[in-house]
Amino acid sequence: MVVRVVLADDQALVRAGFRVLLETEDGFDVVAEAGDGEEAVALARRHRPDIVVMDVRMPGVDGLAATRRITDDPELTEVRVLVLTTFDLDEYVYEALRAGASGFLLKDTDPVELLRALRVVADGEALLAPSVTRRLIAEFVARPENRRIDASRLGELTGREREVLALVAGGLSNDEIADELVISTATARTHVSRIMTKLAARDRAQLVVLAYESGLVRPAG
Repeated sequence: MVVRVVLADDQALVRAGFRVLLETEDGFDVVAEAGDGEEAVALARRHRPDIVVMDVRMPGVDGLAATRRITDDPELTEVRVLVLTTFDLDEYVYEALRAGASGFLLKDTDPVELLRALRVVADGEALLAPSVTRRLIAEFVARPENRRIDASRLGELTGREREVLALVAGGLSNDEIADELVISTATARTHVSRIMTKLAARDRAQLVVLAYESGLVRPAG
């Protein structure tokens, strides 16, 4: 599988570095580059890439707003966004995932980790930078002013689906969920898929946010 990528960053030098990294690696194709959020959205619509690597701070339409436009577009449901930034503030993590991003990485991430991140996101999984833990997201969304969805939305889920959602929010993979609940990986995958459908979630990253916003999962401590 060749992962088609659009690079969105206002620094041409940064884009050039990423392009060299990806084009020297098998399985990646940089189809376009954008210098601002508006252009990133336009290129996503034109090329329908697998992933848009999106910087947060860009002129005009910023990366978070651009991410939201892409993920809200019904014609771009297959396009994933990986947010890449020098900033690791809690708010950026939370807002990026809430906007529909499938992952969040810092620009000083090791190149090997960046390539792995792109493959993880292309496969439909959620990814967070090791230095940006789910605990930080949990603490941020647990603040009363950030509780944005009604817990009654979870009423559509079965008891087992609530269990699975809690494990997804804990960062477990399908294999790990299967081990935890003593079910097959295929069954775990089916549960996750049904939960995403019922909650209208784009991917696992949004399930993490929904689990905390609804109060199903609470920060430890």
